[in-house]
Amino acid sequence: MGKLLTALTLLLLTACGDAWNTPYAPDALDANTLYAAFTDRPKHLDPAQSYTEDEAVFTAQIYEPPLQYHYLKRPYQLVPAAVTELPQPRYYAADGRELPADAAADSIAESVYELQLRPGIRYQPHPAFALDASGAPLYLGAETALGRQVISDFPQQDSRPVRAADYVYQIKRLASPRLHSPIYGMMAARIVGLKALGDNLRSAVKDMPDDAWLDLDQFALSGVEVLDERTWRIRIHGKYPQFAYWLAMHFFAPVPREVDRFYAQPGMREKNLTLDWWPVGSGPYMLAENDPNRRMVLLRNPNFHGERYPCEGEAEDAAAGLLVDCGKPLPFIERAVFTREKEAIPYWNKFLQGYYDASGISSDSFDQAVRINVGGDVGLSDEMQARGIHLLTSVRPSTFYMGFNMQDPVVGGLNDAAAKLRQAVSIAIDQEEFISIFMNGRGIPAQSPLPPGIFGYDAGPAGLDPQVYDWVDGRPQRKSVQEARRLLAEAGYPNGRHAQTGEPLVLNLDTTGGGMGDKSRLDWLTRQFAKIDVQLVVRSTDFNRFQDKLRKGAVQLYYLGWNADYPDPENFMFLLYGPEGRVHGGENSSNYANPAFDRLFLQMKNMDNTPERLGLIRDMLGILHRDAPWVFGFHPKSYTLVHAWLKNRKPNEMGNNGLKYQRVDGAARAQARAEWNRPVRWPLFVACGLLVLLVAPAIFSYRRRERAAGR
Repeated sequence: MGKLLTALTLLLLTACGDAWNTPYAPDALDANTLYAAFTDRPKHLDPAQSYTEDEAVFTAQIYEPPLQYHYLKRPYQLVPAAVTELPQPRYYAADGRELPADAAADSIAESVYELQLRPGIRYQPHPAFALDASGAPLYLGAETALGRQVISDFPQQDSRPVRAADYVYQIKRLASPRLHSPIYGMMAARIVGLKALGDNLRSAVKDMPDDAWLDLDQFALSGVEVLDERTWRIRIHGKYPQFAYWLAMHFFAPVPREVDRFYAQPGMREKNLTLDWWPVGSGPYMLAENDPNRRMVLLRNPNFHGERYPCEGEAEDAAAGLLVDCGKPLPFIERAVFTREKEAIPYWNKFLQGYYDASGISSDSFDQAVRINVGGDVGLSDEMQARGIHLLTSVRPSTFYMGFNMQDPVVGGLNDAAAKLRQAVSIAIDQEEFISIFMNGRGIPAQSPLPPGIFGYDAGPAGLDPQVYDWVDGRPQRKSVQEARRLLAEAGYPNGRHAQTGEPLVLNLDTTGGGMGDKSRLDWLTRQFAKIDVQLVVRSTDFNRFQDKLRKGAVQLYYLGWNADYPDPENFMFLLYGPEGRVHGGENSSNYANPAFDRLFLQMKNMDNTPERLGLIRDMLGILHRDAPWVFGFHPKSYTLVHAWLKNRKPNEMGNNGLKYQRVDGAARAQARAEWNRPVRWPLFVACGLLVLLVAPAIFSYRRRERAAGR
């Protein structure tokens, strides 16, 4: 008893003597480690299945596709990643004749892409590559999974060079019925033979046990072939220049056959020993810890081939210090620790303490971080500036809009009256006010489907929606409500009532919970319609029912958004292409079909970015402005706060592989943490003193009894 009380007292005194509150181990404070947070757990890390931004935070660092986006240059520019040069497609007619590079798109039966792998690229260490003395796989057999829970439980790990066959194997995986790749349908229509492979694989797995390995090398893919160890060829139906953008995605990164076989062994799936949980790549980082409910850790791939930091960028990059590391080998950071933060306030507070190197800005902390200056310019608050924090902003390649169902008898149709009704609504909904109230200014009003950074976007008068805006004093100015009411009257609804029947104009908005389903936003939207005496009825439903109504064309108004898969105008304009109508199974949720627009789209979609293509885009936008099938909403802006010790951070909304370019000044971070987190010790000393006063008499009393008893 005496020893216990004494130990307790010493423990209290020791604890009270140190109030340091860092959430990290002391030996990591000065380490070359990036500390970040994530809110949504990644569900897929398999490159055939993953398709969300929260997953790309990890997959983009682990896998290395053939191409990538230049880290600094804007507009976004493709550059080689794993290959020696950008592939230039060769074109062939239906009879096999090679066609010139400027051949008409309708004469091209196939485009052929030939890719050559850079020498010296190797995979991260992994047990799938480990061999025994005879050269056979070391971990292959029915009992391989026994007693093992994580990849580190396999003590022997090795590597090998990346081969062209690994890229072909991954393309085949896109067609596997067991993986349900989100891009299979799209790629099956593009890559020669991929649909036939998918059909063959579906037939094959019917006769196989669910856990049996599907060896894709046993199945042919006619449109993709290995030419030698470092070269492979891909054949595409017709002309599809956007295919080069897909080659910058992890869907086309290499997956070795032996890794697929390793994870297919008995008992592996039950322990999450799968490619979906433990990815294997040749990129700059590898996954060392996977606990998606708590923490994810990336470590530098010791076998990474040593890419160099870029020496060119935008005009302002040099002044921003983004070219200081020109030519230095990548990556700079040895380890990246991602901690899951489900709540915004703890995340924000830890950032302010220096425990996270960068942070977004939630609505709760916006006023603390940012101030809106006269004229609408955004700047950092005094508190943020005092801490040396930098604000990075970028406009996302996304468009949010309210769509009209063009098949609806009231708001649809291409006639003048219907177009003027839609134009009136477009004017009445004040996007500037919406962005100010509900987005803290983090967005810019849209003039068309095209966001900044996409070829064809123009922030000047040439890009203006003239039905909704006037160009005044060098900037767009929304037309007046009086102009909207005039258009509505010309559409046959003076003062919001039918000119013949006198019935009020009632429009229905279908929406889901959350997003635009939020009550305050819907109340605001209802008031926007009321400005022109139009009654808005909100019809809330669940997501599945909402999607079903879109597919059936059973909506009148709806809200949607679109994030670019790749930075090309085709990826936005196709959302309004007639044959893509949602009622026909496409993505054109407005079911807009204008023959003139469709003809121009077919001309524009497969062109290179030339003045001729720009002219077609402007003609297409002119048609959209007149027809107004959408209320062009806004393009969201990303705000990121970065501590001064995190170098080379530049927003790149298309490429997610930016970790390798960033650098941490660990000494500066440790100094700032120490200054910002000095412990306030006197309350602890008082509390500890009281504890000692309470515990000490018990110890002395116990010892007196012990001595009196002669013990």
